[in-house]
Amino acid sequence: MIRKLMALALIAALPGCAANGSKPAAGKSAVASIDVRRTPASAQAMNDIAAAYVQLSLEIGTHEDGYIDAYYGPADAKTAAEAAPRDKAALLAATRDLSARLDGAARRVSDPMERRRATFLRAQLRAAETRLLMMQGTRFAFADEAERLFGVRPRLKTLASYDADLAKVEALAPGDGPLWQRVEAYLDRFTIPKDRLQKVFDAAIARCRGRSAAQIAMPADESFRLEFVTGKSWSGYNYYQGGYHSLIQVNTDLPIRLSRALDLGCHEGYPGHHLLNMKLEELLSRGRGWAEFTVYPLYSPQSLIAEGSANYGIDLAFPGESRADTERDVLMPIAEIAVPSDDRYWQLLKAIKRVSGARLTIAQQYLDGAIDRPTAVALTQKYMLVSPERADQSVRFTEQYRSYVINYGLGEQLVQAYIERGKPNREEMWRRMAKIISEPTLPADLLPR
Repeated sequence: MIRKLMALALIAALPGCAANGSKPAAGKSAVASIDVRRTPASAQAMNDIAAAYVQLSLEIGTHEDGYIDAYYGPADAKTAAEAAPRDKAALLAATRDLSARLDGAARRVSDPMERRRATFLRAQLRAAETRLLMMQGTRFAFADEAERLFGVRPRLKTLASYDADLAKVEALAPGDGPLWQRVEAYLDRFTIPKDRLQKVFDAAIARCRGRSAAQIAMPADESFRLEFVTGKSWSGYNYYQGGYHSLIQVNTDLPIRLSRALDLGCHEGYPGHHLLNMKLEELLSRGRGWAEFTVYPLYSPQSLIAEGSANYGIDLAFPGESRADTERDVLMPIAEIAVPSDDRYWQLLKAIKRVSGARLTIAQQYLDGAIDRPTAVALTQKYMLVSPERADQSVRFTEQYRSYVINYGLGEQLVQAYIERGKPNREEMWRRMAKIISEPTLPADLLPR
């Protein structure tokens, strides 16, 4: 991902190469040129820094698989980065030098959006510095790591504080044996047969898209491709490929329950990752010529916004009883699942979600060395109410992505608080969502002012 700095400074590259070696989509490439003669000196300095940031990010990505979640700038820049990356020590020094350049340039910026751009880049560079230190063996406490990488310091509840919520789950899953077994046995009734997965997910994503498109304008040529895969530590993933196109993958290692259809349809698609990346490409990398938005480093504050808005987007798209109605009237018949005669299923899912914050506390204790792996798995079973297999998958995710886990629950809380502040109407809630996913948003932007 490395091109000469001046060339990158003059280009806002659009579709092309995606993360993980994906090839540019045919007919999707486009380049928006920045006319330097009409660009104020302060803005041009920011463009030069953005170009260096893209180069830096791509080179860091050669040292850690998965560091670059998405890239859709010039393909030759990525090729150059892979051919001759600097070593980690040199990249760390370059990151610090670029941060110093940014501090100087930011003092000359007066435009409010350019100031937000500078603040965003500063946070992204701090995350890059942190990740490079971690690649070289530095280990931070969970809360410190999360704050440096994702821009917010988690203050987590004790596990015991979730016991009252567990009691509410137990009231909905009476019987003998461990609570997680009773919950799993009941929820297994709502497993989607493998031969119905494609049809159920197609229908779910279509409804997520329809509700989102009614509120947020989308590019006419946007699209995605859905794949079912195995051998992953996650349940779903969006690989944004530029040109308003995504590859959405769903992991079938474990049986997929009906609730995951709308969850993943909204989270990975609309109004989640696919829509967020499209709006950033449309309005920032293309619309403003900001090259920094052609690259997405996974371990950065960008991820808290992405995961938080994607999680909250589920309830935004399907408020109140509309989710249960859609699952009961549309998805269950497609899945050939017997429709329950009462609301116990949906009540249980809501009760389980209230305990979900325990996952972060377990991750913190495990990564900080307060508990060992078997204990982490056992606690995950108890508080996440899952089988040993699902608990192991959750712990494997924590081992691979570490403090990234805060971005889901904590990110959702921040996005929800911002969007629902002052009890706005539905139209205003969607307007706020559109703002979050269309601008250089940081976690601090979501806090009360």
